Amino acid sequence: MDSPPPAARPRALVGWRLLALFYDLWPAAALWFALSFLFNLGYLLAGHDARESVAPFTALGWLLWAACWLVTGVYATASWRRGGQTLGMRPWRLRVRDARGGRPSWGALWRRYLVGTLSLLAGGLGFWWAWVDRDRLAWHDRASGTRAIREPGTR
Repeated sequence: MDSPPPAARPRALVGWRLLALFYDLWPAAALWFALSFLFNLGYLLAGHDARESVAPFTALGWLLWAACWLVTGVYATASWRRGGQTLGMRPWRLRVRDARGGRPSWGALWRRYLVGTLSLLAGGLGFWWAWVDRDRLAWHDRASGTRAIREPGTR
């Protein structure tokens, strides 16, 4: 059975997206804990006091933040590229597609992740924008040429 064209598919509402984002916080946090462990292990092996850890707002602290952002991006973009959804998107049947309904390119997915990050840093404004957008698209949807769709449920 053919899937309906992208215009006929229901758009993913902001509430569903926020639920998926909250759910995805947990696998991301697990990745951050693992990275922090590795950074602190390296810090200890470099001869620093075992009672200390990587201090915030130092060069190593900023490198840890950058590594966490990057590993989260790898998780998100690889998930979107592989099956169109992250773990957090699965329970709510959300899927990322390009404007034609196909699998987005790596470049589009990284643009989506970058603009989504900027949107979150702006207090989620890019997500809330979907409430007033004529096509119900968030900033990262528009910037990347991708769409979050909601798959029909099985009965």
